[in-house]
Amino acid sequence: MQFHHYGYVSGDPRVQPALGEGLDRPEALPDEVDVLIVGTGPAGMIMAAQLSQFPHVRTRIVERRPGRLEIGHADGIQARSVETFQAFGFAGRITAEAYRITEMAFWKPDPARPDHIIRTARAADDPEGISEFPHLIVNQARVLDYLAESAVNGPARIRPDFGIEFKGLEFDDQSDYPVSVTLRHVAGPEEGRERTVRAKYVVGCDGARSGVRSAIGCTLRGDQANHAWGVMDVLARTDFPDIRTKCAIQSHSGGSILLIPREGGHLFRMYVDLGEVPADGSNAVRNTPIEQIIAKANEILTPYTLDVRNVAWHSVYEVGHRLTDRFDDVEDPDTGRLPRVFITGDACHTHSAKAGQGMNVSMQDGFNLGWKLGYVLSGRSSASLLSTYSAERQVVAKNLIDFDKQWSTMMAKRPEEFENPGELEEFYTRTIEFPAGFMTEYAPSMITNGAEHQALATGFPIGKRFKSAMVSRVCDGNPLQLGHQAKADGRWRLYVFADAANADGASKTRDLAEWLTQATDSPLNAAFPTGTWVDWFDVKVIYQQRHEDIAIQQVPSVFKPEVGPFALEDLENVFGVAPDQDIFDVRGVDRDGALVVVRPDQYVADVLPLSHVERLSELFSRLQA
Repeated sequence: MQFHHYGYVSGDPRVQPALGEGLDRPEALPDEVDVLIVGTGPAGMIMAAQLSQFPHVRTRIVERRPGRLEIGHADGIQARSVETFQAFGFAGRITAEAYRITEMAFWKPDPARPDHIIRTARAADDPEGISEFPHLIVNQARVLDYLAESAVNGPARIRPDFGIEFKGLEFDDQSDYPVSVTLRHVAGPEEGRERTVRAKYVVGCDGARSGVRSAIGCTLRGDQANHAWGVMDVLARTDFPDIRTKCAIQSHSGGSILLIPREGGHLFRMYVDLGEVPADGSNAVRNTPIEQIIAKANEILTPYTLDVRNVAWHSVYEVGHRLTDRFDDVEDPDTGRLPRVFITGDACHTHSAKAGQGMNVSMQDGFNLGWKLGYVLSGRSSASLLSTYSAERQVVAKNLIDFDKQWSTMMAKRPEEFENPGELEEFYTRTIEFPAGFMTEYAPSMITNGAEHQALATGFPIGKRFKSAMVSRVCDGNPLQLGHQAKADGRWRLYVFADAANADGASKTRDLAEWLTQATDSPLNAAFPTGTWVDWFDVKVIYQQRHEDIAIQQVPSVFKPEVGPFALEDLENVFGVAPDQDIFDVRGVDRDGALVVVRPDQYVADVLPLSHVERLSELFSRLQA
């Protein structure tokens, strides 16, 4: 964490200096805003946290509830989300209070006594070491708390406007604020009052019953729900030995349970199979009381018993998989019209809860769109950038639904219906990278190039998220994860993996550094709407030598930029290889060097030779075109 470059800081360094809108943010919701976010769910709050790094963009977020969420229904935090939390500055704190999943146990009928269950297998949660981050379980409300803290501590000082619901919207393409949104106060001193807010862009993060989705004519389409599950968060006494281990439990005739231990050491969640939903539309299953869900759980757990002492929350839900065909208001892209209204998360994709994906994918929706809105409204990019949101995220949602159909179908099958007795645990292990959040791969677009030079850095696949590895920082010798130094500050990242020459000699690395600082077509020499290139780019160099063999005073100045009003030299962007883990070998980086370009949302935009400066220039020219 860097601070003091604006002057001595004696308080909490996570509170950034207020800038722009954050200097005099009005308490009351203004009549005109740049971005109006509807809903404070995971997608809405991560977008607010990201846009708080764009203080010259007027962003407001409205929520129907009168205050913060107290009981969240989502709880699974995949490793990709924890990786994202690292960029927002709270991965360590949320990990400390969460339950950490390290393995999953599988229980099936005892062949000797089919009405009893026995443990048949254990599977490591991350057997391949795909991430240095853990798989967590923590209340959704706490995730929102941390994102809210990030939003209010950012330069724009964004905080929710509670007690306000969305009623509808209209378009006026001739206006500077072309989306007129009707809102109604449902709590507080102005309860009952309706008003209109004009916005340049509107984002619906308002859940499966999204009013914003309806307003732009989108419809969720897909499979009808036909299987019901009772879900309960409970405190209980039990003799079931794996009550603090994630479990898939299949009984001979009583259905299945997915057991998820919760944070705090005592609470746990059970998804209890309640069977088929009648085709006649009967509400009997939907109205299953908690006592019946507990009884069903006991039946499945035989010979073990569950004595529930307290129910924190429970519900009945039906598995359904639905998706909208677009995530914005542009019905026909061929018209050339650019989007003004967007939908995220459950507003555009719904699926079962058992794969632990809803909150995770929703946050990546918000992260993807947030920086793009910031760039367009800051004048750093053309509005065509916003068309990439629906193009990128709709594919991700489709892949998620296809995966979840497989997983939820397998969870609902009886043990005897499997051809291979170990099929469920084999599927869990084989597909672990997908639910962990690391299979997203964006196709080539205006912000993601093709893979012509992928061989130069095979461990950083273009279109996928930047995968960290250990390095040693030159200025202080600290061993660090390179990816953990990237913050969700809206900047593009240029990782210069140096050729084999020393830092003080002639090299391709030095030539690139000179071009970056002196060439007129360098993206660092563009006209920036606010600040200097340091506010828009994070440029780091990784040498092939160990840190003690690198003379930092000989490192080119672009890797030691001046920051803050005192023009202090930032020495924390220069790295050597770690003594026991050479990042060039670990990530397959060519010894002739490579430049890895990473988007503000942590996805690799390009890999190219150090000398291919025209390709780098073209990428950022295209962004602004």
